[in-house]
Amino acid sequence: MRAITFSQPGDVDVLTLGELPDPVPGAGEVLVEVAAAGVNNADLQQRQGNYPPPPGASDVLGLEVSGTIRSLGEGVTDWSVGDRVCALLSGGGYASLAVVPEAQLLPVPDDLDLVSAAALPEAACTVYSNIGMLAGLRPGQTLLVHGGTGGMGSHAVLWAKALGARVIATSGGDRKVRASRELGADLVVDHREEDFVERALAFTDGVGVDVVLDVVGPAYLHRNLEVLAPNGHLAIIAAGAGPDATLPIGQLMRKRATVSGTTLRARPAAEKAEIVAAVRRDVWPFVVDGRVRPVIDAVLPITEAAEAHRRLASGDVVGKLLLAL
Repeated sequence: MRAITFSQPGDVDVLTLGELPDPVPGAGEVLVEVAAAGVNNADLQQRQGNYPPPPGASDVLGLEVSGTIRSLGEGVTDWSVGDRVCALLSGGGYASLAVVPEAQLLPVPDDLDLVSAAALPEAACTVYSNIGMLAGLRPGQTLLVHGGTGGMGSHAVLWAKALGARVIATSGGDRKVRASRELGADLVVDHREEDFVERALAFTDGVGVDVVLDVVGPAYLHRNLEVLAPNGHLAIIAAGAGPDATLPIGQLMRKRATVSGTTLRARPAAEKAEIVAAVRRDVWPFVVDGRVRPVIDAVLPITEAAEAHRRLASGDVVGKLLLAL
């Protein structure tokens, strides 16, 4: 199979397209002929040597793919050869073939093109496991999404609006502010020019927001707690840069607030299976009816993996970058 590899950590120029032996699905796994792979910040971190794959995972980059099932491992009965699928991976996505546990597959709706479907699994599973399963966002509540046009943020805006929640999104610069509005955010705050705490509190008549989805990390901790409503939940899905922050326990207790910090890649297989099943139940109906859709900045050929990494690192991306095989 063709695959993007690198022999040592480094800049984007370490990425090369080569040949690797075809993988073979084991019991409970399927072999997917890859149509496209999503590009995520975790891939950039792994390339730089800062985010090694979990034990047993492929060394090849890539945490999500779309494609068709080529073969089935022993015991797989719920899927068939030729099924159009997208999938959550622990690694191995930047390749023409990928082995996937059957519990980490999602069906691609008939009216969704196969390449675009690669933009969904990582965002859907990360977002729903945090603001759906942990925070319990409900219709009528208010969600604050930082990075409202990123791969995670854009999906969060679409899913929360489909659910019936109100959404405040922070974005930086005119292009991203416009994109957040087009996604349907009820209030968009340009974090380069405006204070999101002030704007969000005014929008909620001083009550605050019920859930915050944060990709900034320590730098926003105190302000995120300030903007939370009583009984609110702060879901942190990225560590950001800079020193760690001190958690103000008194403020947390006064608001009866909760804080969670999660990653997805290193979770045990059983937890991933539970998340994927919940996404299929609670998110996928919105994908089928079109209210939640892939938000794609660009589709590049697999030969331009280095350029995809450059673009993602620039921060000037709306939605996801995909690599087509």
